[in-house]
Amino acid sequence: MACERESSVAPRISGKTALVTFVAVIFAFVGETQLTQYVQTTLGYRHSFFLFYVVHSSFALSFPLHLGIITAQLTFRDPRIIHSSRFPLSRFLVVILVMTAIYSIPALLWFIAVVYAPVTDVTAIWNANAFFAYVFSVQLLNLKWSLIRMCAVCLASVGVLAIVYGDSTPSSTTPAVARDITVAQTPAPLFGDIITLVASVIYALYQVLYKKYVALPSDLEPAAEPTQYTHIPASAEQASDEEIVSSPLIASNEITHSLPFGLHPNFLTASIGVCTLFVLWIPLPVLHYYGIEEFALPSNMVTFAAVAGICTTGVIFNAGFMILLGVWGPIVTSVGSLLTIVLTLISDLMLRSVELTAGGLLGAGMIVGAFAVLAYDMFQS
Repeated sequence: MACERESSVAPRISGKTALVTFVAVIFAFVGETQLTQYVQTTLGYRHSFFLFYVVHSSFALSFPLHLGIITAQLTFRDPRIIHSSRFPLSRFLVVILVMTAIYSIPALLWFIAVVYAPVTDVTAIWNANAFFAYVFSVQLLNLKWSLIRMCAVCLASVGVLAIVYGDSTPSSTTPAVARDITVAQTPAPLFGDIITLVASVIYALYQVLYKKYVALPSDLEPAAEPTQYTHIPASAEQASDEEIVSSPLIASNEITHSLPFGLHPNFLTASIGVCTLFVLWIPLPVLHYYGIEEFALPSNMVTFAAVAGICTTGVIFNAGFMILLGVWGPIVTSVGSLLTIVLTLISDLMLRSVELTAGGLLGAGMIVGAFAVLAYDMFQS
């Protein structure tokens, strides 16, 4: 059964859909990062928690949009899934609440960090979660230490350090106005770097916990054995059934072979958005009352359009990342996300806010090389 399960998902892992999703994810992250800093610095709309609330609430759109796309293309070929089991509502609510809580902390810290630290630094340190994801994967997923993977992760981490501390300097040809904006963008870079590092560690832990307890068994990466991933049983009967390995939200293995690509993670992403919408509005009046963050809607169409752009890119990034997390696993996905550093550096160069140095080129090469090594190792396993 395990062999059949692995063979049935191999086309997904190496198929074009996952690769297209990956490309969309890295471009969306760069767009979200640049737009967030533009809104909070250049446009002066510094409302980090409200931006976080709006963007994460917009995740609720991912599942309806996905359904709309696949409705005209795919049908459930096995009608038996309708009668497979009763939906575990109480367990589902607990899982979503926990996922929302763990996922919201690093995301909120990220929205705050882009106000205080340069966008390239925030992107680099945030994506350093690849190293922590590998450590957590070994400890929590019972994976064996792999010399190739360890070297690749370390190479990527060194590349991050090369970009952060040796990549870019303020451009001497930048006009005075642009220099003023750059100064305003980084009022406390050390503080921004520290909270980004904390967010990176928590986010790495979230990735591994999602892979271990929430991802469907059909999403196992080819280098891992099914027994390495422990799922919460949906019932006592299922816990005693050694032939079925499932996520905490399903009670039958049949459904994992019937869902269209990405539907399950997008359902969870949308659920996090709904939970955010109906629960995390509570701090808004509290923050306003104590003067920590005054509530104010965007005052002009430019700011409104930029916030809408953050929501759009945020939905694309988070929905796509959740899909890749189940398909490729936390190690390859997190290292692959380091490519956003290269794209962010390119965007900074296009905006003429930084100058490219040897450290930037070397770091970018290390990151790309590390991802290539991990990808080769995954597909060869």
